[in-house]
Amino acid sequence: MKEQLATFRAQLEEFARKHKNDIKKNPAFRSQFHEMCAKVGVDPLASNKGFWAELLGIGDFYYELGVQIVDICLATRSHNGGLIELEELRSLLSKRRRSSREAISEDDCLRAISKLKALGSGFEVFSVGKKKLVRSVPTELNKDHNEILEMAQVQGYVMAEEVERRLSWSSGRAADALETLLKEGLAMIDDGHPDGKRRYWFPCIGSSLSGAVDADVLSLGN
Repeated sequence: MKEQLATFRAQLEEFARKHKNDIKKNPAFRSQFHEMCAKVGVDPLASNKGFWAELLGIGDFYYELGVQIVDICLATRSHNGGLIELEELRSLLSKRRRSSREAISEDDCLRAISKLKALGSGFEVFSVGKKKLVRSVPTELNKDHNEILEMAQVQGYVMAEEVERRLSWSSGRAADALETLLKEGLAMIDDGHPDGKRRYWFPCIGSSLSGAVDADVLSLGN
C-alpha cells in the first residue's frame, strides 16, 4: 500500500508540473487537483514552504486570498453585520482581483477560509436553506435565527407577524430572535412602509446595498 501511495504521489507531482498553469488559472481544474491530492494524503496548502509551494505557489495564492477575504469582510461589516453570502464574497473578490488573470471559485474561497479558521480567526461557513453564508464575527446563531434568515431569502426581509404565522411561534419567541439579530447588526428596521408594518431587512441576504459595498471593497485596492 505504501508503495502504491508513493507511486501515486510521484505521478501527482508529474501531473502538477505538466499542468502548472491550468492549476493556477482554472478554478475547476484547481478543484479537481485538490481532490486528487486528498486521495493520496497530500495537502498542498499545509505549508508555504516545500515542493508544492515552490512548484505551484498554491500556498501563497490561498494566503493572499485569505488576506483579501478578511479585508472584504471588514469593509462590508457595517453593511451586513459580519454575515455575507459566499457567492457575494466570491463576486467581490473577483472584482477586487480583476487585474489578476486567476479566476476565483467558491471552492477557492472555502479553502482559504478553512486556513483562516485554523488560525482561530472566528471565520465560519454555514448553510441557510440553499445558500452558504460566511460569518466573520463571533456571533452564536441558533436554529431560530437560521430559520428567520432562511425566510428572508425570499424577499430580503421578514415581518414579525409573518415569522409567528409561518413558523408557528409565539410573539415572544419571534421578538426575542429578531431582537438578537438586530443587536448583532445582521438586521435593519424599516418602519416607512405604507401599510405601517415593521419590516426587518437582512443586507447579508441578497444585499440591496451592493453598490455601496462594491465601492467600499474596490477602494481597498489590490
